[in-house]
Amino acid sequence: MSKPVSINTSKNTTPVHVIFPASIEWQTDDAGHKVPISGEFGDVYFSQADGLAESRYVFLENNQLPERLANLAAKQCFTIAELGFGTGLNLLATWQLWRQLRLAHPHLASARLHFITTEKHPIPLGDLTRILSLWAQRAPELAALIERLLASYPPLIAGCHRLNFIEDNLTLDIWLGDASDSLSSLGFESRLKRPYIDAWFLDGFAPSCNESLWATSIFSQMQRLSCAGSTAATYSSAGIVKRGLQSHGFIIKKVKGFGRKREMLTAVMSEMSSLEKPLSTLSNKAPLPNHPNTAVIIGAGVAGLLTAWTLANHGISVTVLDKDAPLAGASGNPRALLAPNMTPIHHVYEHLHSIGYLYSGRLYRYFNQQVALQKSPLIFEQTGTLDLLVKTNIGTAQIADYPDNMATTISTQKAQDISGLEHKDLANNLYLPQSGLVNPQALKTVILAHPNIAYQQLNITDIKETENHVMLTGFAEDKNASQSSLTVTADHVVICAAYESHQLDKRIVKCRTIRGQLSWFTPTAEQLSKLPKLPLKYSGYCAPFIGQNGDAALNPIRENQPQFLLGASFIDGDTDIDIRRADNQQNYDKLIEDMPELSSILPNDISTWQARAGIRTQTLDYHPLVGLLTQSKRLWTLSAVGAKGYAIAPICAEALADMMLGCFTPLSAAMLARLLPNRARLHNAHTHKTRPSVI
Repeated sequence: MSKPVSINTSKNTTPVHVIFPASIEWQTDDAGHKVPISGEFGDVYFSQADGLAESRYVFLENNQLPERLANLAAKQCFTIAELGFGTGLNLLATWQLWRQLRLAHPHLASARLHFITTEKHPIPLGDLTRILSLWAQRAPELAALIERLLASYPPLIAGCHRLNFIEDNLTLDIWLGDASDSLSSLGFESRLKRPYIDAWFLDGFAPSCNESLWATSIFSQMQRLSCAGSTAATYSSAGIVKRGLQSHGFIIKKVKGFGRKREMLTAVMSEMSSLEKPLSTLSNKAPLPNHPNTAVIIGAGVAGLLTAWTLANHGISVTVLDKDAPLAGASGNPRALLAPNMTPIHHVYEHLHSIGYLYSGRLYRYFNQQVALQKSPLIFEQTGTLDLLVKTNIGTAQIADYPDNMATTISTQKAQDISGLEHKDLANNLYLPQSGLVNPQALKTVILAHPNIAYQQLNITDIKETENHVMLTGFAEDKNASQSSLTVTADHVVICAAYESHQLDKRIVKCRTIRGQLSWFTPTAEQLSKLPKLPLKYSGYCAPFIGQNGDAALNPIRENQPQFLLGASFIDGDTDIDIRRADNQQNYDKLIEDMPELSSILPNDISTWQARAGIRTQTLDYHPLVGLLTQSKRLWTLSAVGAKGYAIAPICAEALADMMLGCFTPLSAAMLARLLPNRARLHNAHTHKTRPSVI
């Protein structure tokens, strides 16, 4: 159950993005089935005659989706936008149709379906589970899809939650918040090709119950996001709906309504279109002439690997190049702690760390499913993390605003029990139940095993962009240390080379370099019994873990043995990666200063500790660089992910792939503007040698 939210909403404050979940009431329908009713609006979520049949008739049939989807070309993406996610029944009906069509039409194997939906008052998971469990009984063909949707259902915080159902080539973006705000947030990179909505599902509560979903601002956004041939369908035939569509470029048509409804509306964006023409020909856009078939990623750290995997998953043949071995830089630590820098909830809508953290967790759990049957090391160990709030910008009162399944404060006794700390004052704490440890070596292995990804060691010396491709020249060393020159050509190139990105292309701003050294050791059985039992965040962080097969390929780790990791040092402007005893001592001192009781447990002699130093790359405004380079059509960058690469690189890779392919991104237009490599704020900061304040 969601907790009460205490947010200042006085008239002089800007609008806050806080989610108030739906209140569900129940009635009995015509057939004796229990159906959910919105407590906020007093309207049904779906027809009391047959909600699933209504979804199929109103939205699938009257947008002519069976024909239009069947006629998609290879690698083409079809985009649906829905106003009012509700119980998810429209999504499930569309998903099932998409699955059926892909089985019947082999040419759809590389086509994609992008379903974008909005919801101001999302149904809590417990209520949604009850509702959809009833549908799993009434419509067994949906049962497997319902299970997958419920397993991926996000915490109810504002912003875009991207769910990728990879085997089905289906991307679901759930935008939580006011629909007008969500639609206006749909951004795109206009220098290549802007995306459009192909079909609209207008499924808000009746205008008499909820006028806001039928307001002029909604229809204005529909017009902005549509193109000639974009269609819309709605169960409603109210005058406000007719006028709204007609005054914003749509030609409307009344058709027979579902069940006892006399009529409903369909519509087509009017430019060079007609309702008399088959809709399958109106928005069946051919793939882009410049739709990339090949891409090269420069840099095999976490940013490069996740970018490669995301593009490869869209059917692009990807080559990853690096002058060193994969994960040779800062991304190659023994473990990465996946835990967000929390923010007060009224900032979460535009908080990259929060949305990125949730998406990364879903992605790593998906990878776990892929390797589980192979008995390979897991990519992600969901341990939970306890933040002692030594270094944070959020307090327990603000933590209470979040859903418990994302962040909560636990009792002192429970904090002591799960941490193993007996004497530390743990009254103020932040517990992150979905947090845990990422195994970089295991992640690298599963990514480079993708059939569309190849890796090659190459030191790039020259990059030339032409109208039709990008040509890279470099040299490789063989076993005899002799060098040979090599040229690689690709449709697009993404530079993911951290602080060296600036050396490869001067349009990429020069970033801060921050040396960080992690330390670890193998504890004795007695030490292990008294050390913290899960990852802790304080002025540094520490984590126990078990060395896995393959770990020793990257770091001196005793495989299948318990390890204790702590760190990390922070030295600005230092690019030396030699191991320093002083940094190990600093890591030790930070831990003991915040948790003195561990002084009798940790070894006094740190000379046997192992360590790894890496260089984090960070911009002056603390946001990564994601997007197309200035005056370029084929050169991109995803870099400067700082110390949170494993949390934000996956969502940034999704956004970059969407920009490259002409799709809607899971990040708002405002956030994309903050990430673009040529953003004025960043370049102005360098010009004036000042550091902007942190957002």
